[in-house]
Amino acid sequence: MIAPRLGRFVAAAALVLLAGCAQTFDATTLGVPASLASDAGQQPTGEAFSVTTHSVHGFWGLMKFRSPSVERALAGQLLDGQAISNVRIKVRSSVTDVIFTILTAGLVVPRSVTVEGVVTGP
Repeated sequence: MIAPRLGRFVAAAALVLLAGCAQTFDATTLGVPASLASDAGQQPTGEAFSVTTHSVHGFWGLMKFRSPSVERALAGQLLDGQAISNVRIKVRSSVTDVIFTILTAGLVVPRSVTVEGVVTGP
């Protein structure tokens, strides 16, 4: 009798714990052409950039308190008629992020989001 209840509890706990901290990045909302990679053997010419922003999740990643805004992060990099290429998005936990997560027992989970790429255009 206890084994089926324990199995259901473990399955429900795994589902809740594995579903947290998901982030979606959408290039269609940038307002400029964006590509994740350039043609093979050709590197785009332009100015490289790297912008870091932060996201904050709560309750072990189940709630999103603050989402990273790629649009805001790139607003200072792009002008009319420009595009971005070789876009890379890195989501990581810095040492301070991990310490804060441990101190709050997972109730607040910060993440650092870095967007890198090359600004191309006229």
